[in-house]
Amino acid sequence: PNDVLIKIKKTAICGTDVHIYNWDQWAQKTVPVPMVTGHEFVGTVADFGAAVTEYKVGQRVSGEGHIVCGHCRNCRAGRGHLCRNTLGVGVNRPGAFGEYLAIPQHNVVPIPDDVPDEIAAIFDPLGNAVHTALSFDLVGEDVLVTGAGPIGIMGALVAQCVGARKVVITDINPVRLALAEKLGVQHVVDASKEKLRDVMPVLGMTEGFDVGLEMSGAAPAFRDMIDTMNNGGKIAILGIAPTGFEIDWNKVIFKMLH
Repeated sequence: PNDVLIKIKKTAICGTDVHIYNWDQWAQKTVPVPMVTGHEFVGTVADFGAAVTEYKVGQRVSGEGHIVCGHCRNCRAGRGHLCRNTLGVGVNRPGAFGEYLAIPQHNVVPIPDDVPDEIAAIFDPLGNAVHTALSFDLVGEDVLVTGAGPIGIMGALVAQCVGARKVVITDINPVRLALAEKLGVQHVVDASKEKLRDVMPVLGMTEGFDVGLEMSGAAPAFRDMIDTMNNGGKIAILGIAPTGFEIDWNKVIFKMLH
């Protein structure tokens, strides 16, 4: 009775969808099959349950793709994003790469008329970028973003908008690096051609990065981040690694990274 049925108009492809398509180690452990994937979308309300009062048929909507239980300790404390019973749309329950999608009404997000479908369909990665970037205070800090995919680029731009001092983004994909530069990220580094250690002095950095946003899921990128963090630095991790990998825990410990 609380669900809203949405007719899908446009979707976007998330890195999570690529992990599932490639059926990597994470996907094999996480996704029950068969499964309709996809969780970045925009559409219109096609129908709704008897308990739904806030939406009408034909209304443009998107949605939050994490279905939380509402009764665990975190949910009851207002921290639903930390729900231990979360179900992911397109991961643990049917997703948006179909004609219709049903989600609870409190997960539905109405879309203003002045927001085009192409933008409304990527609210999910924007939300992830904002949440990750704002994990720590950024004003006046030097920030390293590893991974110049959509979320990495958005995260870097959020850091710049809220007052970070220097923002550096790294990747090895020239197309993504070019897009990061085009969209206005301050410092773009091709990690296949330049070493962060060599770039830092050019930027006037004498110590290390204060905040790291790991958006790549790539072992070499994460290791570079640990190597170039300042003592007491803080790292927020969002990139999903296809397989497990080792890091030098002594560096984490002796740098007192958070």
